[in-house]
Amino acid sequence: MKTYESMTKEELLAEQTKLLEEYKGYENAKLALNMARGKPDPIQLDLCREMFDCVNSKSDCNSEGGIDTRNYGEMEGIPEAKRLMAQVMECDPSQVIVFGNASLNIMYDTVSRAMVHGVCGGKPWGKYDKIKFLCPVPGYDRHFAITECFGIEMINVPMTADGPDMDMVEALVAEDETIKGIWCVPKYSNPTGITFSDETVRRFATMKCAAEDFRIFWDNAYCVHHLYEESDRQDQLLNILEECAKAGNPDRVYEFASTSKVTLAGAGISAMAASENNLNDLRKIMTVQTIGHDKVNQLRHVRFLKDRAGVDAHMLRHAAILRPKFELVERMLSEEIVPLGIGSYTSPNGGYFISFEALEGCAKSIVAKAKAAGVVLTGAGAPFPYGKDPKDKVIRLAPSYPGIEELEMAAKVFICCVKLASVEKFLEQSA
Repeated sequence: MKTYESMTKEELLAEQTKLLEEYKGYENAKLALNMARGKPDPIQLDLCREMFDCVNSKSDCNSEGGIDTRNYGEMEGIPEAKRLMAQVMECDPSQVIVFGNASLNIMYDTVSRAMVHGVCGGKPWGKYDKIKFLCPVPGYDRHFAITECFGIEMINVPMTADGPDMDMVEALVAEDETIKGIWCVPKYSNPTGITFSDETVRRFATMKCAAEDFRIFWDNAYCVHHLYEESDRQDQLLNILEECAKAGNPDRVYEFASTSKVTLAGAGISAMAASENNLNDLRKIMTVQTIGHDKVNQLRHVRFLKDRAGVDAHMLRHAAILRPKFELVERMLSEEIVPLGIGSYTSPNGGYFISFEALEGCAKSIVAKAKAAGVVLTGAGAPFPYGKDPKDKVIRLAPSYPGIEELEMAAKVFICCVKLASVEKFLEQSA
């Protein structure tokens, strides 16, 4: 198979004609397919139907020590829920506060509190003329939306196979006290699927920071989301809380996790793990914000999942549904795109995304073409702050939600669009 780059103009024009005919067929089919967000398949959501029976009209709703989960109180979560989330996050229950259904809420509130009240007695971030966050790219669009919402300047930091470019991170945080944080999805990162190396985690823990109130927002969303049962295909992540404590910087990190893609995406439980100083700082404001979160839901989760072993067993059932979808998309990209020299993709061991890199300047065209043919993708530029991909080449693919047949059709449309946009690029260059 010849690469597009090696084709003559005549060959490219013939390829374009063939692709336009294929594309027209997709347009005429009036498709309505979606690969835009990493939503669980309804079959995945059905895996925890039994959870609805764990607390029902005949249930004892008492937690450990006779705590009535139907009533006020237990602002930090019931003891068994704290213990469960501590096992998931690999820390001590004393380091954990359990919240509502989404960790995104916790992250938003954590930034908001820092803006209004400061961090651990420091100057409120909102009192500075300008503060900044480091944003590993490509990254999670909802992280960037939070910081943009508060008017925080975002600085792109390139992602490598080991995590963020730590030479750049260390240099920036050492010299600029207005850099107050960094967003991280450290395991099966959104969207690249990489897991931070041990060296990267240690460098985060030991680096020198000009700002005493600098915080790592460690969004460990996919900490238990393996795609494979084999241990050699399950990424391992060094414990950031332990490493920061060992380095003498125990307050440097806020860690977040949830069961949103473990149990019910819209009705899970979430948690934050941090040092005692950070948690005490949080408690002062939290007592004003709430009297407590949904403890009945916490109880339901504990009775269904039980412990970390129960979580791991449940996640293998998720993996059995997700794995064929990832493998299908990767195989199709490998066979149809890579030999033509018009794109590359990540092959993650877990998480919810495949990151695709098109030829420079083609991402927006591909996404627009796919939409016109009935396939919705994540917007081009979404994995970058302000929605601006400097090279217009990264597209986040989310294989999780469609059924396998719908996914195959969506992938065919996507591949056709990649080819069309690439042919157009080479024809423009040859004009």
